[in-house]
Amino acid sequence: MRPAPGGGYLAFGPGKVILLGEHAVVYGGTALAVPIRLGVTAHARPAASCLFRAPAALDRATRRLLLRAFAAAAEAAGRPPVTISVQSTLPMSMGLGSSAAVAVAISGALLRAAAGRAPAAARLRDLAGRMEAVFHGTPSGVDHACSALGGPIAFRRREGRPPRIRRLALRRPLELLVAIAGSRRPTRDTVAALRRRQARWPSRYGRLFQEVGRLAEEGVRAAERGDLESLGDAMNVNHGLLAALGVSSPALDAMAARLRAAGALGAKLTGAGGDGGAVVGLFRDARPAEARLRRAGVTCFRTRVEP
Repeated sequence: MRPAPGGGYLAFGPGKVILLGEHAVVYGGTALAVPIRLGVTAHARPAASCLFRAPAALDRATRRLLLRAFAAAAEAAGRPPVTISVQSTLPMSMGLGSSAAVAVAISGALLRAAAGRAPAAARLRDLAGRMEAVFHGTPSGVDHACSALGGPIAFRRREGRPPRIRRLALRRPLELLVAIAGSRRPTRDTVAALRRRQARWPSRYGRLFQEVGRLAEEGVRAAERGDLESLGDAMNVNHGLLAALGVSSPALDAMAARLRAAGALGAKLTGAGGDGGAVVGLFRDARPAEARLRRAGVTCFRTRVEP
């Protein structure tokens, strides 16, 4: 939260990547998520009433959904007298937490305007969660928790109770390269198809979810002791399990293999998966791989998670 040129102030919501545990987190498994340097900035300016200026480029359905989410958050924040606009550097609908970043940025701006000071992380997470519920119905919570805290987290959902969220104390920085492997279907389509398979064969899919959750817990311990090779191997195995769950694709598999061939210690899809989306690789130094992929026309960016 910082002053904005020309008046008002800015609130930032970072995007995220899930290094381990997506999909299984919905069923009570652990997820390891980290913020990325790209995200959404909300600019709040003093006004006569509480308003949101939606980006002009949005289609009608997305605009309506965003206005509904904003109305829910504004009401919960007491409708402070500000006009809020947003700008994003995140690729949208790629599994990088774009909706959570929007929710955290807007919620941060509303709470700052209502209270006159930066909000507590728990309050910010709660308000952003209201917006995410409008966007997704019943989100796992990991995306906006990671964005609101702005650091690496271990996240575990608990039925009927608040999630268990622990900010990680990394021993070493995590050097990541995120590459886009084409467009993808909406998250809800991939999640719904997986839910149908899980309902039809609960024992089989339950075993896979349990293994993904255990793998994430091993990865959390590896990240905290600075064992990058172990963390990378866990990411590789996790990608294989996600493929077994039916949420990967030839494009995602090929990009994960491409990152490994370029020196990644581990690489996997991040987010819901599907026919396309984002793949994240863990490197000791991602710069050569980034240059190589960019020369080949791949959209990618480096991000670094500090201890």
